[in-house]
Amino acid sequence: MTGASYFGLTQWQAAQSGDPNLKAIVPRVAYSDVYHNWVYTGGALQLGFCLNWAILMSTRTNRNQPMYMPDERHLNSLYWSLPMIDADEAAGRRVGFWKEWISHPSYDEYWEGMSPIESSYDDASAAAYSMAGWFDIFLQGSLNNFMGMTAGAKTPEARKNQKLLVGPWIHQLGDQGTHSKTGDIDFGPNALIDIQTEQSRWLNAHLKGEDDGILAEPRVKVFVMGANRWRESDEWPIPGTQYTPWYFGSGGNANSMLGDGTIAPENATGDAADTFTYDPMHPVPTIGGSTCCLEEGIPIKMGPQDQRVIEYRQDVLCYTSEPMADPLEVTGPVKAIVYASSSAVDTDFTVKLVDVRPDGYAMNVAQGILRARYRNGAREPELMEPGEVYRLEIDMWSTSICFMPGHRMRVEISSSNFPQYDRN
Repeated sequence: MTGASYFGLTQWQAAQSGDPNLKAIVPRVAYSDVYHNWVYTGGALQLGFCLNWAILMSTRTNRNQPMYMPDERHLNSLYWSLPMIDADEAAGRRVGFWKEWISHPSYDEYWEGMSPIESSYDDASAAAYSMAGWFDIFLQGSLNNFMGMTAGAKTPEARKNQKLLVGPWIHQLGDQGTHSKTGDIDFGPNALIDIQTEQSRWLNAHLKGEDDGILAEPRVKVFVMGANRWRESDEWPIPGTQYTPWYFGSGGNANSMLGDGTIAPENATGDAADTFTYDPMHPVPTIGGSTCCLEEGIPIKMGPQDQRVIEYRQDVLCYTSEPMADPLEVTGPVKAIVYASSSAVDTDFTVKLVDVRPDGYAMNVAQGILRARYRNGAREPELMEPGEVYRLEIDMWSTSICFMPGHRMRVEISSSNFPQYDRN
């Protein structure tokens, strides 16, 4: 089996059968759990993708919302629709699964009933070549599947026969490896890789016994942005990865890129708190990142984009390092630990890792979001006590970036990233 996106889901659903006749699959940009890395992320709805997809899938002709739709039916307007459960009707459709998604904001039996592959790796025995992009909405699903299958697939042979490819791409994987530019950035000729040929090599080896050497290659191949080169390993995360804390600091005025926020390997002294006001009627707009799927059909910029337009805002805290003296490679899982309080009983916290070039261009690298009521898990929401400080661990998935000499690391913290995620 082969295919991308939804067809990645169908491959993994079939693989759970453990049927020995399913020898090999090539799931590109695939899920591992419909709730956690399709519809919701950190408890926040993936609005930009999901509403568009729901509308798209609600017709027999797979009909999208054209960008020339009148204002009241344009996605730019539909994303603001309230209540969200009726946004499908605002688009002139009635989508049953959309209403179910909105009715189940927590992880419950509804989502478990979709048989996520995450819960069934020990039933699967297919050799899988997972392909993903650092800026794709299904990045974490692809990583989870590789790690889950190598650790717990049904047979030793299946655990061995797993492969992972991650490039500097959005959902279309650089038009299947034929384009070196993603978003604003051209990652150079090294980013070109013939995904169709890779797929054929994998299937030939497992279905026809024609191994051209692919089975002896390292199982993991990831693109290191900035250095613009590939890195190989047999495992993910790469063995020997040093999980290194960097610390936020400020004098209490980290608001915007013009503030005094810092980030460094040494813990900052002092206890000044940074504050901002979140207004759901004036959310921080989505500028690039890991949403889906095509800018021709969704009015959201994707992939790496210049973040300065939002870094001037007072509701975006910015923490910036000193210029790098030497190259600093960050390859692997990324998370942010934020100690925060709110005047409300619930809000979101967004975090973004940014590479700031010497000319000031600020490229988004990785991102995360946490709806605070899900800080202790997605099953049982717990509202906050206004004013109480909470420790929030925000999953930013994974990346591979080399901060080059003269570049600076920056982290943005706010409470919205709209319309990629719905407004709290």
